[in-house]
Amino acid sequence: MANHPSAIKRIRANEARRDLNRYQHKSTRTVVKNIRKSASKSEAQGMLSQAFSLLDKLAKRNVIHKNKASNLKSSLQRHVAALS
Repeated sequence: MANHPSAIKRIRANEARRDLNRYQHKSTRTVVKNIRKSASKSEAQGMLSQAFSLLDKLAKRNVIHKNKASNLKSSLQRHVAALS
């Protein structure tokens, strides 16, 4: 266990940040899953901008790698374009 007050504070801050990162990452995965399950093109396009925004935020905060965010955005866009 940490003895210095600054180390104790850092542990608390890391736990709080981890919880927030996990929540945001899980929320983004849910939106991506819903787009992939969507059958109508208009519904999927509506969720696409929300997914792009969430993925960009995760990449900016280094929760996921920027290339992973880019690959996910590309694959989602191709999926929505293929819907009829």
